[in-house]
Amino acid sequence: MTDLQSIKTRFGIIGNYPALNRALEKSIQVAPTDISVLVIGESGVGKEFIPKIIHSESRRKHQPYIVVNCGAIPEGTIDSELFGHEKGAFTGATSTRKGYFEVADGGTIFLDEVGELPLQTQVRLLRVLESGEFMKVGSSQIQKTDVRIVAATNVNMLSAIEDGRFREDLYYRLNTVQIDMPPLRDRKGDIHLLFRKFAVDFADKYRMPELQLNEEAVHYLENYPFPGNVRQLRNLVEQMTVVEQIRNVNAAKLAEYIPMNAHLPAVVQRNNSGSSNSDFGSEREIMYKILFDMRNDLNDLKSLTSELIKNRGNSDFSHHEKNLINRVFTPESQVQNPNSLLYFENSNSPNYQANNTNNDRDDRYGDVEDIEIEETKQDSLSLQNNERELIVKALEKYNGRRNKAADELGISQRTLYRKIKQYNLED
Repeated sequence: MTDLQSIKTRFGIIGNYPALNRALEKSIQVAPTDISVLVIGESGVGKEFIPKIIHSESRRKHQPYIVVNCGAIPEGTIDSELFGHEKGAFTGATSTRKGYFEVADGGTIFLDEVGELPLQTQVRLLRVLESGEFMKVGSSQIQKTDVRIVAATNVNMLSAIEDGRFREDLYYRLNTVQIDMPPLRDRKGDIHLLFRKFAVDFADKYRMPELQLNEEAVHYLENYPFPGNVRQLRNLVEQMTVVEQIRNVNAAKLAEYIPMNAHLPAVVQRNNSGSSNSDFGSEREIMYKILFDMRNDLNDLKSLTSELIKNRGNSDFSHHEKNLINRVFTPESQVQNPNSLLYFENSNSPNYQANNTNNDRDDRYGDVEDIEIEETKQDSLSLQNNERELIVKALEKYNGRRNKAADELGISQRTLYRKIKQYNLED
């Protein structure tokens, strides 16, 4: 069996991070078999090396090796690309065409971004994995193929299954062996090695002096989160090789290209339970701040509404506005419909005329001048007493007929029953 160092040398893989070495070792171990492999990792970590290693160390190494980017092929044509089509199968199919599974017979197919496959194509792929059979688009003839499949994805497959975007049976069929590629931010000791490798490569390519990092710059790179992983580091070195005149790079110069606090959000890998492996503390703080700001905005709105009520006469409010004020100043747990806890009673109700002849504006507005963001216990009890009195009067008026009383109060019968029980009025 080929040793790990020779694989790194052959494929130009730099680094000694234990998780990286483990991924390469698993690739070498599974290569002689025909079992399916699923490579998991963020975008830019180098997942494409794994299927190359597996193919080169397998008995299929002299057979075709085909790379298919599932996310780059339009949904309407991906079945044709993978399985081929017959002449006239669809508009534009002017001749019979072989698909990748037919062309790669005996070899290996690497399905990159397999999580982007349409559900219909997933069904076809599952059949190939289980029986080695497929049919061309527009054909009824079953064909056989002997293909080794290695797939890769940067999405959370378990979440995709829960959302109905990926078939669970296909996931477990692909994931016979899972190989995890670590993100660059976890490989701090490898970052400087990779920078030097890229610096040498691009200095030779563009015939320019090699970039050099001082100690401060190395420390800066090792603490940068690299959301784009190895691909981002490679592009950074190429850009600086071409643009920078001074070949000795310090941290300040790196900060011009990759500011520490302005990087793109990295893809967060999740464990099998679907929860993030990273600390949620910062996310909680952000959520608390949002909720706190929303509460302040609501309190400001209440204060503004209170001022508007103070400065306007009773007749200035429409029925809709009165209902809105009820909802704003009534605790949410007590609101069943706009008229349930009336600060404003229904002006068409006989109780309105009987109960409010001598009341001033403050009585009918529920003492809005005294409304505070935090309601006092005394205010709450006062509202409850008023509500209880209204319910008693409505029940007395209709001789205990609750449906009539509920209509009079402008609330549902269910709410009235609950209020009767709450205020011990069942007798």
